[in-house]
Amino acid sequence: MSLPQFFLDEQVLADEVQEQFPLALSRDDAKHAKVLRLDPGEHIAVVDAAQDYFECEIRSFDGATPIVAISGHLHGKSLAAHVCLVQGLAKGDKMETVIRHATELGVSEFIPFAASRSIMKVDAKKAASKTERWQAIAKSAAMQSGQTYLAHVHQPMKLAQLKEALAAFDAVVVCWEEAPGTALLRNALRPAALNASEDHLARIAVVVGPEGGLTQEEVDAILASNANANMVSLGSSILRTETAGIVAPALVLYEMGGMGAGERA
Repeated sequence: MSLPQFFLDEQVLADEVQEQFPLALSRDDAKHAKVLRLDPGEHIAVVDAAQDYFECEIRSFDGATPIVAISGHLHGKSLAAHVCLVQGLAKGDKMETVIRHATELGVSEFIPFAASRSIMKVDAKKAASKTERWQAIAKSAAMQSGQTYLAHVHQPMKLAQLKEALAAFDAVVVCWEEAPGTALLRNALRPAALNASEDHLARIAVVVGPEGGLTQEEVDAILASNANANMVSLGSSILRTETAGIVAPALVLYEMGGMGAGERA
């Protein structure tokens, strides 16, 4: 049975000198703990600010704050790859849907992309509040799904910023409805797979356009941003942006050995 899981923003449990100590949960996480009706004697999983993973026993409560003791050190699931989803800004709650489900799959990073055909427009004033909301959704999804790595959500980027960010990845996969059927994902991932090792987790960016898709100019600019950038086809079906934003990173993770692929005979 999986343990209820919490992330700590600032507290490093290895620095605690007392056997029992208060767990510095955020306000929202403290509310979540209350909803779970956790009692003294129950155990929880904690990922601290140093990305260390512990099992803790709740000894008591100081108001809403759990007083815990470390029961043991846990080993988190290893990532198949560091996958960054570059998602074209989509209207309504589609961004929230994509971030929630992609986090559950194991996506490590999100870059909302202010594409030229994005219906949603986010100005500087709204960007901070939107990003805070999306980060909270990623955290909630990671807690629910048992991810031991908290995905980072960037503030929305325009094309010039995005090009700079993409230069650091081992491979960039551009999902484009006009890509030829011969533009296979496996081939696009080959540079990242060859560069991966025990000491280097492959970093792969997956680019998905907004409702209106990516323009030719955007595709050309993204392909030029990284020597290992390639367009790929997701098949003949026309996918909604929120569907592609979930399917594409799942396929990448599977190809890189995640999503149960490592258990294949």
